[in-house]
Amino acid sequence: MFLHRGEIISRAVIVALWILSIAPHTAVGGSAELRSASLVSDEQAPAQVNADDGLKPILDYIGASWDSLTRSMTECGSVVDPKIKVPPVLYLPKNMPEPDAVKKLAAACNVQVERLPIVIHRLGEIDMSAIHTQGLLYLPNEYVVPGGRFNEMYGWDSYFIIRGLLQSGRIELAKGMVENFLFEIENYGAMLNANRTYYLTRSQPPFVSSMVVDVYNAMQKSRPQGQAWEDQAWLARAYDDLEKDYEMWTRPPHLAGDTGLSRYYDFGEGPAPESLQDETGYYRKVAEYFLFHPAQDEGYISEVGAGIEPPAGSPLYSLRICGGPSSGGQPACQPRKEFTLSADYYKGDRSMRESGFDVSFRFAPFGAATHHFAPVCLNTLLYKTEKDLEQISLWLGRRSQAEQWSARAQRRKRLINQYLWDEKTGFFFDWNLVTGRRSTYRYATTFYPLWAGLATPEQAAAVRKNLPLLEKPGGLAMSIDDTGAQWDLPYGWGNIEMLAIGGLRKYGFAHDADRVAYEFLSMVLENFRRDKDIVEKYNVVTRSSDAHAQLGYKINVVGFGWTNAAFLELLHDLPPNMRACLENRQTIPPAHAACIGCKN
Repeated sequence: MFLHRGEIISRAVIVALWILSIAPHTAVGGSAELRSASLVSDEQAPAQVNADDGLKPILDYIGASWDSLTRSMTECGSVVDPKIKVPPVLYLPKNMPEPDAVKKLAAACNVQVERLPIVIHRLGEIDMSAIHTQGLLYLPNEYVVPGGRFNEMYGWDSYFIIRGLLQSGRIELAKGMVENFLFEIENYGAMLNANRTYYLTRSQPPFVSSMVVDVYNAMQKSRPQGQAWEDQAWLARAYDDLEKDYEMWTRPPHLAGDTGLSRYYDFGEGPAPESLQDETGYYRKVAEYFLFHPAQDEGYISEVGAGIEPPAGSPLYSLRICGGPSSGGQPACQPRKEFTLSADYYKGDRSMRESGFDVSFRFAPFGAATHHFAPVCLNTLLYKTEKDLEQISLWLGRRSQAEQWSARAQRRKRLINQYLWDEKTGFFFDWNLVTGRRSTYRYATTFYPLWAGLATPEQAAAVRKNLPLLEKPGGLAMSIDDTGAQWDLPYGWGNIEMLAIGGLRKYGFAHDADRVAYEFLSMVLENFRRDKDIVEKYNVVTRSSDAHAQLGYKINVVGFGWTNAAFLELLHDLPPNMRACLENRQTIPPAHAACIGCKN
């Protein structure tokens, strides 16, 4: 069992846990001189909310946020990294000529321009010790960032942001972001976690094919028929890059044992660089948990000494156990011992960050075993990638390739049903590679196969019956376990609400989809009217943006890219009478209560 918040555990010993060797990092050299530093603060100026204006204030906020959250290689604020305090450095691919815009940026913003030490063909090829100062990786087009501490273009965030941009008619900005991901695949080896050098060891959930398909469909609808060939050339480039990115997930070390499925796996070693500065005390909490819960320590803690050296950069922790008072009145204590988190723990931690679900107890406490699971989310996304590449092949007139992708998708579907579907509970679970059994951790990713169209109607109906386990007053919670982690109960996230609600709609459960969407939308709107901003996550039990997770980021980041997108997309699909109720400030879905001026 995991330790839940609020539990009190009596202890017969007094334990002191200290950090011995984690010195605070300081920036090298002087501070950056940046003209647009305001761009990386909480992005949106407070809106003047008039209660009688209905949805206009929040829609205006979202519309303005696309501009305030946009970054490019022409603005000083784009280079700033709130997570790591170092002088601004911009990295270009090794053999790329320096663009004029970069020359201007370097001169105007006191930005150092460097080139990567090697030409990168695959993720994980680069020796990270060869990069002496962490920095921003060049991208050719403008992009929208999530907000706050996330001042770069993120992998899976961008799919949901792009959905929001398309809802707002910002097709060219969305198209430019897709082209940035193609540039990443071509020059940095894969779609990256985000465009910073310390992310050159990992990717993120593979939504790139979904971005390509959605943007291509939007371009086809918006352009005159005579421009079709330009779209075809764009699509052909995307096909080649998507195939390359897909191959990373379907070869070692991303293969999940002999299951034929895939897993998350970060190529880096030791602590994640961004965590040491921006998440102060996090690794200490991890070490403390496993020391107090040895039954759950699967080799994540190592005693230093006897030939065991800590992983490079790993903090050391000191443990001293004392009993009752001795004859002299002082506690009787054992000699102090030094511990460190193990290399296997750090591999799991980094891989958890690749999954995007940082932090949850879904892959063991603190995600420590992420790399030892075949996850339902990742493998559903790879099924979706295979179906997307089948469709793109047909668009390009490549019928034989389409047949190959169709066969791959059908094979993965069979494997997902074999390993990940649990008919008894009606959940899609992750597969534990160590135990050779399905996990029993009930998690909102069970809706992914519905969103991707992978589930059978019977499976979808069984998943839908489990809605009461996850549905709360503000929408869907991530799990049923309150672990203190931000990707568990009681938190809900706009991107997962989009996927789950979209999956329910796809299988004809419109009433449930409308109800859950209304719960989430009314919660976001209610908090916006009070706080005048939109944030990354919400406590869906209390319907509050006051979400201070014990395990996760210190603040609830304002902006916020995918929450903005979720509001637009869920609102777009809401029936007119429910939208009217939302405008009239009703917090309870109209199926459950009367709404003045609305038809139930």
